[in-house]
Amino acid sequence: MKRILGFIFILLLAADHTVAKSNSSPAGQLIHRLALIGRKGVMYGHQDDPFYGITWAWDIGRSDTKELTGDYPAVMGFELGGIEVGDECNLDSVPFVRIREEIRNHYRRGGIITISWHPRNPLLGTTAWIEQDTLAYNAAVDALRQLNQCRLAGEVINPKATCGSVLEGGSEYDNFQLRLSRVTDFLVSLTDDKGNAIPVIFRPWHEANGSWFWWGRGVCGDDEYLRLWNMTQDYIRQRLPDSIVWAYSPNLQGDWTLDTWLTRYPGDDRVDLIGIDAYQWGTEEEFVNQLAADLYIVSDIAQARGKLLALTECGYRNSPDPTWWSRVLLPAIEPYPIVYFLPWRNWCKEHFGASKDAATAEDFKRLAESKACLLSEDIKKIK
Repeated sequence: MKRILGFIFILLLAADHTVAKSNSSPAGQLIHRLALIGRKGVMYGHQDDPFYGITWAWDIGRSDTKELTGDYPAVMGFELGGIEVGDECNLDSVPFVRIREEIRNHYRRGGIITISWHPRNPLLGTTAWIEQDTLAYNAAVDALRQLNQCRLAGEVINPKATCGSVLEGGSEYDNFQLRLSRVTDFLVSLTDDKGNAIPVIFRPWHEANGSWFWWGRGVCGDDEYLRLWNMTQDYIRQRLPDSIVWAYSPNLQGDWTLDTWLTRYPGDDRVDLIGIDAYQWGTEEEFVNQLAADLYIVSDIAQARGKLLALTECGYRNSPDPTWWSRVLLPAIEPYPIVYFLPWRNWCKEHFGASKDAATAEDFKRLAESKACLLSEDIKKIK
C-alpha cells in the first residue's frame, strides 16, 4: 500500500516538476515517463549490459539479460570515466564510440539510459579512487618526518586538496573546465535518428558519503562538494538545459537522519532523482537492516520533495545465494516507490547482474516471467 500511495504522490509531484522543466523538454518527458512506469512496477537495470557478460566480451548484439530472459534490461547503465582526459575507451576498456552506439540502440527500443562518471584525479593524475593515494601520501610524509625533512613533508601533495583544486581559484580549475567540456561534448552527441537529444539520467559525484573517491566525505569538505556539484551542473546546463535528468545517489549507510542526509544534498532545484547505491558485502541480515533503515528515511525525503527514487547501484558479488533476487532484494525494496534497481556489471569472475551463467539464473527468470520486475518490452509502450 505504501508503494502504491507513494507512486501516486510522486506522479503528481513529478508532473508539476515536469511542467517546471517544460512538458515538451526531453528531461521533463523522461521524468514523467519514469513516474508512469513506476505505477506498473520496478524496472530492472544493468550496467554495461551490451558489452560483456560472465562468459563473453565485446560480441555485438549479445546481452546476459537477453540470453536469460529473451529481453533486454529496461534500464542500461553506461560509464564515462576517462573521457575527461581524451581517452578513446572508458576506464573499463569500452570504446566511447560503442557506448554512443549502444545508447542509441537502447533508446530506439524504448529503454531508459543512465550514465555514471568516475573521473580521474585531476590533481594527482591517478584514478577516481583515493584510498591508495592517501596511503601513499601518509607513507611519504612519515618517511620524510623520520628523516627530519619536515619542510619537504609539507610539499608532498595531499589528496585532500584535490576537490578544492578544481574549484574556481584552484590550481586545476582551468584543467577541469576542459574536462567538463569533453563530458559535455559527449552528452551533446547523444541524439536520436532525427537529430533530437536523447534524454538520459546523469549520476555524477555519487557515493559522496564514503571516503573512497576524491569527492567523498573525509577527503572533500561538504561545502567543496556542493560547489563541485553546482559547478558541474551549471557548466553542462549551459549547453544541455533540458535533456538531463540529474540523479543524486549516496551510498548505503544504515543510520541516516534527515539532517545528516541533507548535508550534501544539492537542492530540490538541482536534483530530479534520488538514489541509493546498495551492495550486500556482509551478511544478509546486515544488508537487509541497513537497506530498510535507509529506504525508510530516503523514500520519505523523495516523496516530500516530489523526486523519483531508485536503487542506482546494487548487487551481491558472484551471486552466491541462488534465491537472492526473490528472497532478499525484491522483498526489501517492494514497500518503497522505487522506479528501478541497477545491478553492476558482469565481467568474468566478478559479476552482479542476471545471467544464465549465474547461480541466480532460475530465480531471476521466474521474476522476469512473473513481471515482478520490468524489462525493455514491458515499458516500451509506456510514454
